[in-house]
Amino acid sequence: MDINLIGFDITLGRKKPENIINEGNACPFCDRDHLTDIIATDGDMILLKNKYNVLENADQFVLIEGRDCHADMPDYTLEHMHRLIRFGTAHWLRLLASKQYQAVVFFKNYGPMSGGTLRHPHMQIIGFHQMDEQLMFRPTDFEGLTIHETSDVIFNISTCPRIGFGEFNIVPKNNGPLDTIADYIQISVDYIMHHFHRRCHSYNIFFYDDHGVLRVKILPRFATSPLFIGYNIHLRPNNLEDMVANVQKIYFKKK
Repeated sequence: MDINLIGFDITLGRKKPENIINEGNACPFCDRDHLTDIIATDGDMILLKNKYNVLENADQFVLIEGRDCHADMPDYTLEHMHRLIRFGTAHWLRLLASKQYQAVVFFKNYGPMSGGTLRHPHMQIIGFHQMDEQLMFRPTDFEGLTIHETSDVIFNISTCPRIGFGEFNIVPKNNGPLDTIADYIQISVDYIMHHFHRRCHSYNIFFYDDHGVLRVKILPRFATSPLFIGYNIHLRPNNLEDMVANVQKIYFKKK
């Protein structure tokens, strides 16, 4: 079978808390005194086992990014953003190296179209006991028009998007510095949420292990195209060059 397929516990999934749509609902991540199964902390950041392990044959973990329920990556200081990416990737790579799982994924959902259920900024790590890691991405997913480049890392916009409409890629050369990767993630999220499209309120971040080299993809999220859902047809917008120029003007040429 050339797809990855995994069971989802519907009964447990119905019990998951939600406060993105129903904003008046309580936030479990704010109630720190009652958090359980904490694995590690770094300042206000907490890594813990996911209380709602809805995926079969997998172990799910949550990384709470901080105390502020209404903040997000564009609001973080550079120091906090750097510490967050170091903290998250360290535990993701630790699980990869443990050999307990066939695949381990590290990602973030944010906003009503992202697939997330809680507003409080957080990331997730999932270890899959049975999963074909080779089916999770293609090398072409990270090809794109260069926006900015250092001696260690390329920041581009995808010309072979997974879905479409402005996907940013961070492509280190060998293993680039995590702080530079964190800076590019923060810029991508800020652009998506504040400059990309007035109706964009959601995004995803995905981390990939490509033969020991880190890759990152940041996607704005809208209602997914039926062409992609039904026929796996990917959409490439015709204004990529304009987007490159706009990101450069906002974040790089003024420096």
